[in-house]
Amino acid sequence: MMQIDNSVQTTLKERLKEIFGFGQFRGDQEAIIHNILSGRNTFVIMPTGAGKSLCYQLPAIASEGTAIVISPLIALMKNQVDQLNAFGINAQFLNSTLSKSEMTKVKKDTLNGTLKLLYIAPESLTKEENLDFLKKAVISFVAIDEAHCISEWGHDFRPEYRKIRGIVDNIGHHSGRMGLPVIALTATATPKVQVDIQKNLDMEDADVYKTSFNRKNLYYEIKPKVDAKKALIKYVKQNKGKSGIVYCLSRKTAEDIAELLRVNDVKALPYHAGLDPQTRMHNQDAFLNEEADVVCATIAFGMGIDKPDVRFVIHYDAPKSLEGYYQETGRAGRDGLEGNCVMFYSYDDILKLEKFNKDKPVTERDNAKHLLSEMVSYANLGTCRRRQLLGYFGEYVEKDCGFCDNCLKPTPKFKAQSEIVIALQAVLQTDQRFDVSHLADVLTATENQYVTSYEHDKLDLYGQGKSFSEDCNVWCSLIKQITILGFLEKDVDNYGVLRLTQKGMNYIEDPYPVMLSQDHDYEQQTADAKEEADDAAAQAASGGNAYDEELLGLLKALRKKIAKEKNLPPYVIFQDPSMEEMATTYPVTREEMAQINGVGMGKVQKFGKPFIDLIAKYVDENEIETDKDVVVKSTVNKSKIKIYIIQQIDRKVDLEEIAEAKGLTLVDLVEEVEHICYSGTRLNLDYYIDQIIDEDRQEEIFEYFMRADTDNIAVALKEFDSDDFTEQELRLMRIKFLSEVAN
Repeated sequence: MMQIDNSVQTTLKERLKEIFGFGQFRGDQEAIIHNILSGRNTFVIMPTGAGKSLCYQLPAIASEGTAIVISPLIALMKNQVDQLNAFGINAQFLNSTLSKSEMTKVKKDTLNGTLKLLYIAPESLTKEENLDFLKKAVISFVAIDEAHCISEWGHDFRPEYRKIRGIVDNIGHHSGRMGLPVIALTATATPKVQVDIQKNLDMEDADVYKTSFNRKNLYYEIKPKVDAKKALIKYVKQNKGKSGIVYCLSRKTAEDIAELLRVNDVKALPYHAGLDPQTRMHNQDAFLNEEADVVCATIAFGMGIDKPDVRFVIHYDAPKSLEGYYQETGRAGRDGLEGNCVMFYSYDDILKLEKFNKDKPVTERDNAKHLLSEMVSYANLGTCRRRQLLGYFGEYVEKDCGFCDNCLKPTPKFKAQSEIVIALQAVLQTDQRFDVSHLADVLTATENQYVTSYEHDKLDLYGQGKSFSEDCNVWCSLIKQITILGFLEKDVDNYGVLRLTQKGMNYIEDPYPVMLSQDHDYEQQTADAKEEADDAAAQAASGGNAYDEELLGLLKALRKKIAKEKNLPPYVIFQDPSMEEMATTYPVTREEMAQINGVGMGKVQKFGKPFIDLIAKYVDENEIETDKDVVVKSTVNKSKIKIYIIQQIDRKVDLEEIAEAKGLTLVDLVEEVEHICYSGTRLNLDYYIDQIIDEDRQEEIFEYFMRADTDNIAVALKEFDSDDFTEQELRLMRIKFLSEVAN
């Protein structure tokens, strides 16, 4: 039995309140803690947000010596160490981010017994110098977090985890003990992975504590990946001020999406393994301290951030497994309040993930392929998302949740009875040894070497399913749905193999009608959306109008009225293309109006209010559904170039010098300056214009623009003799005119 620290006079419950601020334990926490303190090997399967970390933190505090916590997540290590230090508990981590002096201090605290928890990555645990000092330390027990990493069937297999058992035994042997108690913990383990974990850690005798995977406060939804950037910005802006995580497939996408959100006025930061440790920690802290609202992270790099009030988790790209998806969505709503989980799904993402797997060893590649096929099924099935997820983790649920997209917006239903009977008979007649695809091939008489090699083409029901559907995918969907409904179960020892349950056996004897759901057709939805976009583009190219003509007429009338009052040409207020965009996107706030091309906040401040008021009234009276907050501002370098140009003009640097510094032609630079000016920024180019155009000629052009109906340069060139004025001079004067009159 593990020796409990004599200084701990208070009960565990009092310690829970004193240190962590909780009045009572949740679920099996107290039983798990007592089990560890009794020196028993313990296996905990508990969903994200259910309080796994407390299960090893509290016994570590209550025991003599140091508890080793093996974790693959640098973010989680830092997060938990920061929290424990804030509670006054000496906890440290040992990983590649530490300096030599920091490592020395950690080892010293461990050896003198003042360190209660030592977080260490499996890679660091295998280093000889770390093993040597751990053999000399008093170790209370070993906690293996993210234990699914030990299994090839887990979603995040790490070969280093296979070495843990031997290392633990080695450390325990040198400490003079028969064996160190081990607690293995995971949030995502299918029945097969559970068996694999216990076998590889030599923990078949461990006491197992398994909590329901059902997170009732989480809402699950999948959207077709159409115009995803626009949809993402719309969603995040509708949840303005709330904490959220956006998971991306690659580091580059995480960087790009963070930048996209930032330029659209969202406080967003990237987070992935490619960032230097300081930046990664800074971004993590910014998110935890609410200096950033959104973190964009790679799927491959688990965040491990223990933030209770994450309100949404968005998968911008499809994850590589249901385990990964469940764990990542589990970051939402850990405080039991609102948690929304949205995935943008396209089969193209699955194909990309398959390409990533092509260079893996054969077994690993096959496993990854199976995990991806489960992900595809989850996305496409019209069955309750929660039942699918829970069923995947071996937890049967009797009823639909009524709180996911498939429950709230169901796909068409169909009645099945005889079809279910022959599907179940197919499982029996093939000796309950095959997977969904094989069964579908048998029922549809699809030519397949495996079907013929097992002589399943000679079975009574071979091809009997063709009267219902000749499409194998339809049969695969039906078989998967009746598995979720409990007529079939997965064989734990043989991946993908289906067996009949007692409920299935009873059904064959006494069948009854069952309502099943049609699958989603995301590819068709994507194709339809693209066709719509192409039609709109073609209409615009052929002179068709995408804008609201009635609203445009009202806006032009208002512009004419204001121009007359201010004694200005109408185009000075807003140009026609800007007005047409207003009549398309219906901006009803200053921020939305500033996103219109050719407007900007400067013009909004000077002319915007009456136009915003008119549009808001029009939208309200005509009950128009606006697509607000979804104008995707362009990212990165353009905004930086604009700032540079404005700064250089303020310093009165010649335009030729500015152009040369940025590798632009003078024509290109003047075009950039025009964009800046049309967005409402006032620029003073007098220092440059005065050098090339005399005062009288400036006045002549200025007066022309004041009385002209348009600021079109081609029209202006016809008005003036081209020998007197060049196009460049007219453009520069137009910038001067608009800056002084309009901005």
